[in-house]
Amino acid sequence: MSELRINPERLWDSLMRMAEIGATEKGGCCRLALSDEDKAGRDLFVAWAREAGCDVSIDAMGNIFARRPGRKKSALPIATGSHLDTQPTGGRFDGAYGVLAGLEVVRALNDAEIETKAPLEIVVWTNEEGTRFPFGGSSVFVGQASLQAAYAAQDVDGLNFAEELDRIGYRGQLPCGGRPLDAYFEAHIEQGPVLEATGETIGVVTGARGQARFDITITGMEAHAGTTPMPARKDALVSAAELIRAFNHLGLAHAPSGVCTVGRIACSPNARNTIPGRVDFTIDLRHPERRELDEMILEIRALCRAETERTGVIVELRRVDYEEPVEFDPTCIATVRDAAEAAGHGSQEIFSGAGHDACYLARLLPVGMLFIPCKDGLSHNELESATPEDCAAGTEVLLRTLLKQAKRA
Repeated sequence: MSELRINPERLWDSLMRMAEIGATEKGGCCRLALSDEDKAGRDLFVAWAREAGCDVSIDAMGNIFARRPGRKKSALPIATGSHLDTQPTGGRFDGAYGVLAGLEVVRALNDAEIETKAPLEIVVWTNEEGTRFPFGGSSVFVGQASLQAAYAAQDVDGLNFAEELDRIGYRGQLPCGGRPLDAYFEAHIEQGPVLEATGETIGVVTGARGQARFDITITGMEAHAGTTPMPARKDALVSAAELIRAFNHLGLAHAPSGVCTVGRIACSPNARNTIPGRVDFTIDLRHPERRELDEMILEIRALCRAETERTGVIVELRRVDYEEPVEFDPTCIATVRDAAEAAGHGSQEIFSGAGHDACYLARLLPVGMLFIPCKDGLSHNELESATPEDCAAGTEVLLRTLLKQAKRA
């Protein structure tokens, strides 16, 4: 173990080559799920995984599993990975780092001619960002969402998930779910400022905030902008603005642990001289305590009812997703912490504010997670940045973590 090393230059080169796919002018990436860019990223990973001696299989959701065999045939695989899809104006490391760190672990073991007791499996989960479609591959894998619902989903342009999955050639033959795994470990950039502020290299993730996501439709009345008196209007956009402001105050009232975000909005008919008759927007609520998260949901519902009573507009609130707060497996947490110490890297425990594939997997099997710093805590942004040194350090810790877990299998 003391002699075993990853290849930092190879890891960084892989990250930068992947970042060329869907590269944006500001140095970020746009690889929306099931897009041509997503296909290109998947194709590159599959080629690299096969070159590294992995057996590649794909399930019905397009989740990719690249397995490096172990010497014990009956042992369940130790899995690691993340996702390759990005936000529309995403960065080079969110998701891709976890996938390529897992690949570098496999390459390093190949270089050292080490055969692990249990198989190792790198997983690429489909549509983790949830930007283009509402259901991710890991949520369907654990049964949180149905395959039928995922297949029926459409993006904002009316394109169907199942048809797009077929178009890029990644609808696999394996069932989604029911695949036995021993444990799952995910490496990721922190997407927050804690590690950078404290100067530690490794975040030992103990769990993640609960989340509730809603779609809201406000229906008012379209009318002429010049001839309709102000008191007679049912302006959907004005009501949306009032609610968005109220939701922001709600988030502040539950700070610092609770957050509330309106991230997408569409106004119709979106014409200069017509009073808006319909507005659609999204709400994202998060809190580490279920009781507080449920209280925030009740407050959201009350605010929507109050706006209807005050103005006469119709406010429809539809819950898209609900995820309880997650606590990771204590043994997996300890394994990551011990691996960081053995690798000579400072660490600290962190409770994640973001959702990850690991959070869904924690419903079924032991899960651990590690963070590395990102500059200014910035993510979901083209300026997202991590250093080669921190990427290498996190991958060293992942290597030791997977080896220790594989010995237990």
